[in-house]
Amino acid sequence: MSKEKDVLSMKDKVAVVTGGASGIGYATAELLAEYGADVAIVDLNEAAGNKAAGKIADAGGKAVFYKCDVTSSQDCERVVSQVKKKFGRIDILFNNAGVTVRKTVVDLEEREWDFVLDVSLKGAYLMSKYVIPVMAAGGGGSIINTGSGWGIKGGDNAAAYCAAKGGIVNLTRAMAIDHGKQNIRVNSVCPGDTDTPLLRDEGRQLGIEENEFLKLSAQGRPLERLGTPRDIANAVLFLASDLSAWVTGSAIVVDGGGLA
Repeated sequence: MSKEKDVLSMKDKVAVVTGGASGIGYATAELLAEYGADVAIVDLNEAAGNKAAGKIADAGGKAVFYKCDVTSSQDCERVVSQVKKKFGRIDILFNNAGVTVRKTVVDLEEREWDFVLDVSLKGAYLMSKYVIPVMAAGGGGSIINTGSGWGIKGGDNAAAYCAAKGGIVNLTRAMAIDHGKQNIRVNSVCPGDTDTPLLRDEGRQLGIEENEFLKLSAQGRPLERLGTPRDIANAVLFLASDLSAWVTGSAIVVDGGGLA
């Protein structure tokens, strides 16, 4: 029996993906485009962002790159205005940009603390601040924030990252309460260790050989492997789609059972 409607379809929807030039952001931009969305890739890395948009276009999707520092209010306001001007609407916002510094509070420099909190937490606030009025004017939409398993429980040598991601998880709940009346759903996706440039950089910060660090990161999970960017993108697609029409304020853990 055929379905009347593909509930995963992103046709006629516009998605904004921060940190979209690589890793989970790129995998999500690619997947949303595969399902029919027009995608605005937002990133500070201009070369990688243009390359990412080009790859999606070459595969038959629709993607445009916008250079943006998500810690800058001026940049975020400008990019949201440009996306609205080009596409007329914004239906999906994936606040994914993030960084990490693997240190304790004693070892962290103040500038490192600010850097991690600003990119992950302030960036999500700023992009949401300017997207929500556009999204509400279009009848609603879905915002997905990238949290982390370490936003739900603690982790070692990652004080700023844990603080930022814990903030993301609870910011998500607050936004869900505030903007449900505008038909805007807000959820967080909380990955476990996923094979991305960010994870590999963590190994370098900790002074662990890359293959050994990846092996260690996969240990202890019931599914006995690292996540892939596509694993996380699949969860974002669900949260962006009509399949999750009654899901808001949730933290969806995608970690191979690491928190089980």
